[in-house]
Amino acid sequence: MLKLIQNEWMKLWQKKSTWVMVLLLFLIVPGMMGLMKWLHGLDDRVDSQTQNGVIEIQVESEEASYDWKVVVENELAYIQERLNAKDLSKVELQELEGKEKILEYRLANSIEPLETPSRESMMTDTSGFTSIVLLFTVVVAAGIVAAEFSQGTIKMLLSRPVRRWKILTSKFVTVNMFSALLILIGYLLSVSFSYLLFQTGDGQLLSWNGQEVVETSILGKSVYMLALSFGSVFVTSTFAFMIGVVFRSSSMAIGLSIFLYFTGTSIVLMLERFSITKYLVFTHMDLTQYGTGYKIIEDISMPFSLMVLSVYIVVFLVTSYWTFIQRDVKA
Repeated sequence: MLKLIQNEWMKLWQKKSTWVMVLLLFLIVPGMMGLMKWLHGLDDRVDSQTQNGVIEIQVESEEASYDWKVVVENELAYIQERLNAKDLSKVELQELEGKEKILEYRLANSIEPLETPSRESMMTDTSGFTSIVLLFTVVVAAGIVAAEFSQGTIKMLLSRPVRRWKILTSKFVTVNMFSALLILIGYLLSVSFSYLLFQTGDGQLLSWNGQEVVETSILGKSVYMLALSFGSVFVTSTFAFMIGVVFRSSSMAIGLSIFLYFTGTSIVLMLERFSITKYLVFTHMDLTQYGTGYKIIEDISMPFSLMVLSVYIVVFLVTSYWTFIQRDVKA
């Protein structure tokens, strides 16, 4: 099995497209962070154009106009109002009570929320580069099997005295190794440019552990968010892998995967009043919703999401293996 994985890994890196994707990641992540830095700088300067030319107006930041305590008090009032509702589920009640404890702790101890944008806030935000990683991984997952058919190498591949399930497993493992590598590269770039471009901000991350409010490490939070981000990458790439195996078409696999990834949230919001929404894969693909606290729908929890995703992943993989093993494969 290890030799098969090594062979697939080498084949992957022999493609120019693989190196292009890595190069693009090295360009896009710093570019995105540089753009955020530039946009933030616009808050302190406004250019207005008149008939006589361009007049540059310096707008000083009025920190005094922003009172974080007022913001926290308003959020606390909203949470307490929600707690008075009688139709709350056990999951919703626990989450709202946890948020209430954190907000009360901030006010009681004068602990400001994490300032944005700052070095710390950028380190905990993994949404930007993981979306790029997902797109690149989908391309690889969709084509790693389908390309064998389109290039006419599938007969030679299957002529080896190796069981088909091992061949397919080596390809699936290679896809996930590639996605893990891209996520690691993206994370290191994100952390590096967070230090280079942004200043240390005020504030502290807090969390409720079920018994008390505790301070959260920035590094720990960023790694946690990174792990959650891998969920959507893994599920989407597994779906693309299945479509590529079943239909032998990388373009169909890429198109469907990207379409469902970007429209999934809209589908959930349109169907949120139906109970079946809780069981749709789109509802649970973005596990970072549990790290940010802003869930796409209420009454779902991390264990439930992991259970639903596990069922879908098993279905995707069983379909892939059954098709690849049982079907009469021809070049």
